[in-house]
Amino acid sequence: QAQLVESGGGLVQAGGSLRLSCAASGRTFSRNAMGWFRQAPGKEREFVAAVSRSGTNTYYAESVKGRFTISRDNAKNTAYLQMNSLKPEDTAVYYCAGRVAWTIREYYLDDYDDWGQGTQVTVSS
Repeated sequence: QAQLVESGGGLVQAGGSLRLSCAASGRTFSRNAMGWFRQAPGKEREFVAAVSRSGTNTYYAESVKGRFTISRDNAKNTAYLQMNSLKPEDTAVYYCAGRVAWTIREYYLDDYDDWGQGTQVTVSS
């Protein structure tokens, strides 16, 4: 089981940008799909973005398409989430997660195997 550690969260004004990082330990990183989820106060955790193990394929929630970009560097065992044009409704705790994914549907599901502790992103209006 891999350990995942997020960083890069913080407070930013609407329209600003943040880049989240997810550092993974262990030897399974390059074999796993990586995803980002978020949970706002009083709401359920929701899918944000995911990337295939090679980095070739990416998937996004409609609410972040065109604003967020997910990527990974397998040599560094790190996944990233570049967030641009941030909105107050993007405020949430952001979690990275890893899993083996055999179908596109699995990228979107909330049952990843490995999870980080989360990093807070707050967007002020």
